[in-house]
Amino acid sequence: GARETFENYYRKQRRKQARLVLQPPSNMHETLDGYRRYFNQIVGFFVVEDHILHTTQGLVNRAYIDELWEMALSKTIAALRTHSSYCSDPNLVLDLKNLIVLFADTLQVYGFPVNQLFDMLLEIRDQYSETLLKKWAGIFRNILDSDNYSPIPVTSEEMYKKVVGQFPFQDIELEKQPFPKKFPFSEFVPKVYNQIKEFIYACLKFSEDLHLSSTEIDDMIRKSTNLLLTRTLSNSLQNVIKRKNIGLTELVQIIINTTHLEKSCKYLEEFITNITNVLPETVHTTKLYGTTTFKDARHAAEEEIYTNLNQKIDQFLQLADYDWMTGDLGNKASDYLVDLIAFLRSTFAVFTHLPVSDSVLICLSYRKKVALKSSLMIEICFCFNTWNT
Repeated sequence: GARETFENYYRKQRRKQARLVLQPPSNMHETLDGYRRYFNQIVGFFVVEDHILHTTQGLVNRAYIDELWEMALSKTIAALRTHSSYCSDPNLVLDLKNLIVLFADTLQVYGFPVNQLFDMLLEIRDQYSETLLKKWAGIFRNILDSDNYSPIPVTSEEMYKKVVGQFPFQDIELEKQPFPKKFPFSEFVPKVYNQIKEFIYACLKFSEDLHLSSTEIDDMIRKSTNLLLTRTLSNSLQNVIKRKNIGLTELVQIIINTTHLEKSCKYLEEFITNITNVLPETVHTTKLYGTTTFKDARHAAEEEIYTNLNQKIDQFLQLADYDWMTGDLGNKASDYLVDLIAFLRSTFAVFTHLPVSDSVLICLSYRKKVALKSSLMIEICFCFNTWNT
């Protein structure tokens, strides 16, 4: 009778109201307040329904509320997927994650299942990682652009301790030297190292309160950090190496810097282990690929040195004003050879700061280059002179 009619009317009207509440504003993604108002409306609606369920008889029942919540959950997740995809600010994505966790935990207290919300947060985590990678691409670009590519000078024990406090470096011979002295690497080494750690902290922040195990958090951080190293940092280093105006000194310093960053990868592994409390030997943990990133950058810098010096040597040999036809060798070396030797001497002096293996390989490569070029030209001239006589 009348009671059944009223119950049907009430439920019909509340379904309409639910659809209105679940309709997000078009600009919800622009501010955190937009999301907050949206969540408050939904929580308010279902808290009222839960209260009516427990204080009235028959007006609503559990099946009706479960059906309403299932619809609400579906629409809420769809709205959050759409609006969160517009966000490019990792701080806003992190704040949104915290709001969603609060929203889910609140409704869970009232008995509503929220597992799908936490599943969706894992999707948003991937988006958060992408926004972090874009942010850190800018950070690395600024660090590399502003670096002077010169060894860090220190004039006091305080300055020395500050650098080794920022970057894990130990050299007994350097410690014994009097001040002033220089570290072998430039400023970008400790700066890049510390920004990698800041990225790891940022990844950890998102994993908090997601009901994940330590192993899952450890795996997530390592995978994101690998993307930072192999994609973001690698691209930043390659862009610097391939610049048209980059000099030999800068390339040599990049080789030195990446050598030290490669050695620091074990400390980054330890850093992750310490914050996740997951020991590498207890589970099959993802390894960091930093070693590969820095080796690739170093090889690219070496190739760039080879290319640049080859071009320079070719210019010397092509523009050389040397009389290859003369029969009088005299006691004076050709001016072009004097210039070439002076150029090579100053060039190889730059290599003295390189690791021994890199320095030897580069020097041998160019001795071979000059020798082959010179011997070929001498052989051609000898044949030409023989043919003319």
